[in-house]
Amino acid sequence: MGALWVVAEPGTGGGLARISAEAATLVRELAASTGRGAIGVVIAPDPAPAAADLATYLPVVWAITEPAAKDHAWSAVAAGHVANLMADDVPDAIFVGAGADGRDLAGAVSALTGLGVLVNATSVAWGENGPAVEMSIFGGKLLTTSGFTGGRGIVTIRPNVTTAVEAGAVGRVEARSEAVPARLPAVRVLERISEAGAAAPIEEARIIVSGGRGVGGPEGFAIVEQLADALGGAVGASRAAVDSGWIPYSQQIGQTGKIVKPELYLALGISGAIQHKVGMRTSGAIVAINRDTDAPIAEFADLFVAGDLFEVGAALLERLRARTG
Repeated sequence: MGALWVVAEPGTGGGLARISAEAATLVRELAASTGRGAIGVVIAPDPAPAAADLATYLPVVWAITEPAAKDHAWSAVAAGHVANLMADDVPDAIFVGAGADGRDLAGAVSALTGLGVLVNATSVAWGENGPAVEMSIFGGKLLTTSGFTGGRGIVTIRPNVTTAVEAGAVGRVEARSEAVPARLPAVRVLERISEAGAAAPIEEARIIVSGGRGVGGPEGFAIVEQLADALGGAVGASRAAVDSGWIPYSQQIGQTGKIVKPELYLALGISGAIQHKVGMRTSGAIVAINRDTDAPIAEFADLFVAGDLFEVGAALLERLRARTG
């Protein structure tokens, strides 16, 4: 019986990316229920920080030092190492977060090894022939369960479908090296651009205040930003607002944007079409303000306020400021 691998992405500052902590939690629970081992794999110029973080979630972590990952695309560099590791140890399945780097890694490892890929898993169980992967399709209207014809494969885990929970004991970190170098050509990174003044990633926010078509324009996001500031949260948006150029794409939530799971999701002027619902339906509490009582979001919001978003938002902002003033 083989083990389940989690290939972890290094996050900002060299630590573990949150999406990898979530994947590790899911895989640890899956391994425990099936009697398999769970192994984390960290590939980085200095894997120590991320490996130490990952060891709080998994019993065994392999740390591979790869200087090329500093100035080259991580997914291309890491994929070669993962394929090389499989020459000595064949896992029952490989898991990675379904972020941009994780998706690239899954495709590259598939090309190198011939393993199939199942993407954007919302949950994973173990069937008679390997992992049974649940996926959301058609904009969240249907859930499907799929497996691998060969029993083994690569699974990308959708962000925010599980909560990262550390294990009861810290695992061990083992340094690994390979006699055969990585086989993929290195893709040099020529430039890195970070958004000036960017706050914490919206995927990690505990509170999100989002605006949609109903805010009317870029100036309408002033109330959204003020409420987010008063609540200590982040600003989000629907695709309609992003496509109109009112707010950057980095704040878009939904099927073609970010998947979020805040404790509170406050939606202003958002209709709640299925494409947006896919990105925020797992929020702890959903509060919507909309003058259209027939808006789809009224059907699944925990609290729906029928009214003008600017009037209701201003009143809410006044109350919030009075409490903290």
